[in-house]
Amino acid sequence: MRFRHPDGSTVHLAYCTNVHPAETLDGVLAQLRDHCEPVRRRLGRDRLGIGLWLAKDAAAALVTDPSALRGLRTELDRRGLEVVTLNGFPYQGFGAEEVKYRVYRPDWADPERLDHTTSLARVLARLLPDDVPEGTISTLPLAWRTAYDDTRADKARAALRTLAERLDALAELTGRSIRVGLEPEPGCTVETTADAIGPLTDIGHDRIGICVDTCHLATSFEDPHTALDALTRAHVPLVKSQLSAALHAEHPHLPEVREALAAFDEPRFLHQTRTSTAAGLRGTDDLGEALKGDTLPDASPWRAHFHVPLHAAPTAPLTSTLPVLKAALTHLVGGPHPLTRHLEVETYTWQALPPELRPSTRAQLADGIAAELALARDLLTDLGLKELP
Repeated sequence: MRFRHPDGSTVHLAYCTNVHPAETLDGVLAQLRDHCEPVRRRLGRDRLGIGLWLAKDAAAALVTDPSALRGLRTELDRRGLEVVTLNGFPYQGFGAEEVKYRVYRPDWADPERLDHTTSLARVLARLLPDDVPEGTISTLPLAWRTAYDDTRADKARAALRTLAERLDALAELTGRSIRVGLEPEPGCTVETTADAIGPLTDIGHDRIGICVDTCHLATSFEDPHTALDALTRAHVPLVKSQLSAALHAEHPHLPEVREALAAFDEPRFLHQTRTSTAAGLRGTDDLGEALKGDTLPDASPWRAHFHVPLHAAPTAPLTSTLPVLKAALTHLVGGPHPLTRHLEVETYTWQALPPELRPSTRAQLADGIAAELALARDLLTDLGLKELP
């Protein structure tokens, strides 16, 4: 979906396909048919943006076979779909029964991460619509914190500098500019937007910046305006933003709130949980850990890294951090010029929701994704952007 900003520029809105597990190119093609096109039809649009997730094997197949890449581009066009952004965070296995810490491997100290991201950039340069000169990719925020020392930090920064050189060469070769954004996430080396400023300033390249995920922003209790202003002052490129909402518990000390939170403690994904105290941010790596006894202080609200549907906040006594998303979006695109032109709804946890909230058919999932996009569309038009055909 495209929108005209009051300054005349085009802002793109997509939804991320990592909600549909697929490790191979055939699986990606099936996604377009079974999920993406039905969502487009529900929205009554001739064209729908998707934030494509390409696992290692799918990306390798596309970058080594020009005919396969042409075939994917043809299939996107045929189904009324377009790609301006990729989710390069998960490497493989995102549809596994247990993902948890695996999603952080390989990290940016490992050569596989650089090779994979380079492949994604080459693929995206060929998938971009003819009238779109720039593509974006979100990626792992360096590494999970526990496996990161000075040696690995040096390797990671060297890899990102090499990536920047490759992106420059790709732009010269194709005429398309691809930018990559580190996506701060709780528990990682770069957990907050503030953590990103040092490494990105050190790299100092306009093709390497940040992807702001509004669920992660909220989970870490960052104020959107303060965070985004700091990035602007530091001249950190704001490559893209993922529109998502975290799980919020206002009174985590109450037994009924603990019981409601426990329904979201599931075995597939990691749900980092945080609370803001007078001594600073406290947290656990997973929701189940937070619910055990007094592991996490409960005098103040808790937020958990669980991407809940934008249009359907959990019922009381829980809610979502949709207000944080709205505040961030106002700052991102509500000013005289957009800070980023690539927005991506990323609710990948539909099948991890409590059973009574989980879609049981493809049609129900498509209905839910379309409803999220409709909400995001309405937020954008309320900010003065005009939806384009």
